[in-house]
Amino acid sequence: MAENKTSPKKRSLFTPVDMTQGTPWMQIATFAVPLLIGNIVQQLYNTVDSIVVGKYVGDNALAAVGSAMPIMMIMIVIFIGIGTGVSVMVAQYLGAKKREELSITIANSMTLTAIFVVVIMVVASLLTRPMLELLKTPESYIDWSQQYLLFMFIGSAGHAFYNLLNGILRGLGDSVSAMIFLVISCVLNIVGDIFCVAVLGMGVAGVALATVVAQFISAVLCFLKMRRMTDMFDIKPAYFKLHGEYIKDIMRLGLPTGLMQAVMSLSMLITQPVTNLFGESVVAANVMVQRVDGFATLPSFTFGISMTTFAGQNFGAGRMDRVEKGTRQGLVLSILVSAVLTAVILLAGRTLMGLFTNTESQISLAMSFMYILAGGYIALAITQTLSGVMRGCGDAATPMWISIAMNVIVRVPLVYILRALTRSQQYPNGRAQIIFVSLLITWVLGAIITIVVFRMGRWKSKRRIGGDRS
Repeated sequence: MAENKTSPKKRSLFTPVDMTQGTPWMQIATFAVPLLIGNIVQQLYNTVDSIVVGKYVGDNALAAVGSAMPIMMIMIVIFIGIGTGVSVMVAQYLGAKKREELSITIANSMTLTAIFVVVIMVVASLLTRPMLELLKTPESYIDWSQQYLLFMFIGSAGHAFYNLLNGILRGLGDSVSAMIFLVISCVLNIVGDIFCVAVLGMGVAGVALATVVAQFISAVLCFLKMRRMTDMFDIKPAYFKLHGEYIKDIMRLGLPTGLMQAVMSLSMLITQPVTNLFGESVVAANVMVQRVDGFATLPSFTFGISMTTFAGQNFGAGRMDRVEKGTRQGLVLSILVSAVLTAVILLAGRTLMGLFTNTESQISLAMSFMYILAGGYIALAITQTLSGVMRGCGDAATPMWISIAMNVIVRVPLVYILRALTRSQQYPNGRAQIIFVSLLITWVLGAIITIVVFRMGRWKSKRRIGGDRS
């Protein structure tokens, strides 16, 4: 199909991006930049949040929140899944100009989320203590961890609906509002942390309360924004009644992404004991690298999300020519941005690491790890971009299986194999660099497999959500 040369209508900053029109790379960039800004703010918040907890409550409080994270993932996985699945369906129905199906999808996703919120509030709250004990959480802060999780689970509606409505806005092409609400959430969270912890002295409970309130307010703002988008979809009581075929598609498209996130966290938990064997210096350097790495990987994941929306809208509209053209252009953008950011991080690396410690040997050790990972960021950009396209076209399972294979079948055994191979009299536990070498190999191998699978083109044959249901 020939490229539509019709110029897109003049748009304001808050106008959703119609990715079925205009130059693909410009539409992708317009959508991606607000997402990237929002993700950077989120990463900054995570760092500030850790500082507030550690400074005003203490190391045990920081450990308590950290120990709660694996259990939190159980809750987050289902909401990430619903949000991702709905985002893909919204993009495809929007591209196909299926207003009623789009409206039913949005309403059904809200009903489904409400059901899961109630289940988690009850079941997860009851299982919190047993799960912490199962993970061998130290007695010195297990009560704090339980307190934190109870607040988060009971207040899970805010996180659930913010994640869902933010995903709907992205699917509709509105990444600017998504960015603004994320920034508002982060600012409210930081202010709330300081007020609840430093002023009210609520400790770990204050951190959780601030998070719950900030996410709830952001969810309300997202909903109010959507109420003003009646030119795109309708909100009617009848649409909130669950429809099996819509729920099935939401779960089919979303759960693989949620499971993928869980598997990645699981692989980190399994390899953490190896990291601990190398001593406090390596563990501290690993934390420093993880903080910087969080910024280095942002372009890859941002373009992955952007390509999901781009591919979803155009796949729904039957514009495979634009999907293929946009994939090429989006891939170039993702690689370029990742390469530039990686270069900046390497050039300014010692300065960045110096924010965490004044010990030169510690900075040098962390930088040696960063040099190993540097080449992997390009590979990650390729994987995330192509995976985003596949998800947008309805193939969420393939990226999931590749991720599981890389993070579980490849990386976990590789860490232990490399540790055994590098043992010596000087390094009885092996070389610490193997932690990052295994991650680099995983990223590169994952990119190669993703390219091969993508070129096979099976993702193109997936049923178009925006097409007629039969």
